[in-house]
Amino acid sequence: MNNNENNSNLSDQAIKIEESLSKIKHKIVVFSGKGGVGKTTVSVNLAYSLQSEGFLTGILDADITGPNVPKMLGINDDLIVLDTQIIPFEKYGTKIISMASMIKNGQALIWRGPMRSKVINQFLSDVIWGELDYLIADLPPGTGDEILTIAQQMKPDYAVVVTTPQEVSVMDAERAVNMAKKLEIKHIGIVENMAGFICPHCKNAIDIFGTGGGKQLAEKYNLPFLGSIPIDIDARKLGDNGKPILLEKPDSDVSKAMKNIACDIEYNFTNNIK
Repeated sequence: MNNNENNSNLSDQAIKIEESLSKIKHKIVVFSGKGGVGKTTVSVNLAYSLQSEGFLTGILDADITGPNVPKMLGINDDLIVLDTQIIPFEKYGTKIISMASMIKNGQALIWRGPMRSKVINQFLSDVIWGELDYLIADLPPGTGDEILTIAQQMKPDYAVVVTTPQEVSVMDAERAVNMAKKLEIKHIGIVENMAGFICPHCKNAIDIFGTGGGKQLAEKYNLPFLGSIPIDIDARKLGDNGKPILLEKPDSDVSKAMKNIACDIEYNFTNNIK
């Protein structure tokens, strides 16, 4: 393929991405500076929190080498491709796309950044998302190529940065905040996950990972603190069984926290807060 043909293909894909995303009102990316902070749990339950408010939602699993969204939603089927278009899964009323549906369980994808970015571009250009109110992209941890691709192509209007209260997590989340700022994402909010564990026996709160780190980070950068999400054993069990806690236990503390976060984000867009 010569340079002219390559440039033409890139131009065609850019047009397809623009056409696809023009049908989506709001694009949200979920960041984390490090792995293991519950970013995917937040992404999935945020989508269903918004859906519970009557919005049409979709989830783009942009963690190409470590995709976990299908596991948390009990999706085990292969992707359906019609001609050059990809049909997203629909689970519990939300549309989902993930690399996990294209590889065998346990298979390692040893891909360099350009290849991972190519897949993300394909998910944006070739997936039939249709009309959506919110598309939520679950990003890989860190500040790698996939995040740059999402920022350039998806043009998100909100970044949710997930941290735990402990200092090492907050340090990495701060890097994610600064990356979101450099990428000129208009709105950025902080979520503190794993913020305390309620003992099922004595009912006392135990701050396993400390307390207040997320709120302090938000105050440092004058950003909205969207809320704290407690540790809930049921959230882990239900996620392992492919069922979002927000749907299975809507009155749990985790579900209430997620609904409040979704309401804050919705309020931000509704009132066009800068």
